[in-house]
Amino acid sequence: MNKAIISTDQAPAAIGTYSQAVKVGTAVYLSGQIPLVPATMTMVSDDFAEQTHQVFKNLSAVCEAAGGQLQDMVKVNIFLTDLSNFAIVNEIMSQYFRTPYPARAAIGVKELPKGSQIEIDGIMELPSTN
Repeated sequence: MNKAIISTDQAPAAIGTYSQAVKVGTAVYLSGQIPLVPATMTMVSDDFAEQTHQVFKNLSAVCEAAGGQLQDMVKVNIFLTDLSNFAIVNEIMSQYFRTPYPARAAIGVKELPKGSQIEIDGIMELPSTN
């Protein structure tokens, strides 16, 4: 198995023992992103919508560093500290993805790192080079 570690300064640096993403073949496994601003490593704001936009920006940066784009994601897991925000996630997600949409799960959790209200991870499949 040939693993490539993906890293970019356009997304928050890892704050633990993990990589931003790991590429194996054409599959890229993206670690969870929270709404940290990469340049400052601080939370973008306390506003849920702003946090959600920042998470998608961070995911986009990691996808691009791996040679793909957000639209190449085939699976996303969304972790929310308040499931009543799910409608907002749907509205914002529609601004970043077009059909066909990735498979998705939404999970309610008690808390997330650094007091974040949302975290998203997922799997991206890079386009074929054939």
